[in-house]
This record gives sequence, C-alpha cells and structure tokens, in this order.
Amino acid sequence: MKKIIVLFSGEGSNLANIIKHIHNQHANIVCTITNNPNAGGISIATNANIPVLICDNTLYANREEYDTVLVQLIQKHSPDLVVLAGFMRILTPIFTNSVRSINLHPSLLPAFKGSKAIERSFQSDETVCGVTVHWVNDELDGGDIILQKSFTKDLNDTLEEFSAKIRQLEYEILPQSIIHLLT
Repeated sequence: MKKIIVLFSGEGSNLANIIKHIHNQHANIVCTITNNPNAGGISIATNANIPVLICDNTLYANREEYDTVLVQLIQKHSPDLVVLAGFMRILTPIFTNSVRSINLHPSLLPAFKGSKAIERSFQSDETVCGVTVHWVNDELDGGDIILQKSFTKDLNDTLEEFSAKIRQLEYEILPQSIIHLLT
C-alpha cells in the first residue's frame, strides 16, 4: 500500500478527513508532522494510532535550517506523497526540491495566495470562490493545479457560513486528489 505523510499546524480537521477517507483504504499515513507543539491535530493522529512528530519551527535559526530537519524526518519514511493540510509554513527550495508534496489552499488559485485567503476571498468582489489542491514548488501557492472546486458566493452569507462552504469543498477535493495521484 502507498505511504503518505501529512503535515499540519492547527486543529487537524483536514487531517481527520484524510484519516477517515484515505488511511488504511487507499494509502497508509505512516506519520504526521506538525510545527506546532500545541496543535489540535496531535490528538487526532494519536487517537488514530498514527505517529506524530513535532518539529517546532521556533527552535531553528531560520527557514533553511528548519526545512533541512523536516526533509530528513520525511525521508526516513520514504513516502509516496506528502500532503500539506493546513501546514502554515513558507517552505524553501531545500524542501520543495526534495519532497514530492501537495498543498490544500482555501481559494481558487491564483487568487488570494498566502495567508488569510478565506477572509480575503470573502471580502472580495469575486462572485465565484472555492478551493485548490496544487503541487508544492518554490513559489508560494504557485505550483501546478491538481484540482479546484468552486461555488457561487452568497452575498448574504456571514464569514462563518462562507468558511463552512470552503471547508466542505476542502473535505471533498483533498481526498479525491490524494486518491487520484496515488493510483
């Protein structure tokens, strides 16, 4: 069975979704890695008996030093694919040139690259919004698009309602993308 590693920084809702739809069915999550020692996703992975490695970025002098250690941790497991699911780090070429990885981004790229994409998309004049899964490369949220899914913005939605629609699309396209890439 194919092996994947999931990187996350936060509550782990996309990690939980990957565990539900992918783990032990289409691929094995051989480990997860977080840069945040307080991430909610740690308990999600632990409860699913998936190893969690904490690689705290605040303990390293710079991005390059951190990425060197991160790549070494990943390469020990020889994964077929690395999935960034809410991993809130800008990665250097040390990572992007060494690791075959995909990222989930909460906008229709190339619009709203970087942080606070949901809020910026919500506040924009865009009428069609959505999510993207893309290959990770040297450009922030700039890799080739694997899959996108969109919806028409409802001007009566609150930010919370809009965010829920984004999350629902994320839960659909990230597993679809992983399955597609591994088969």
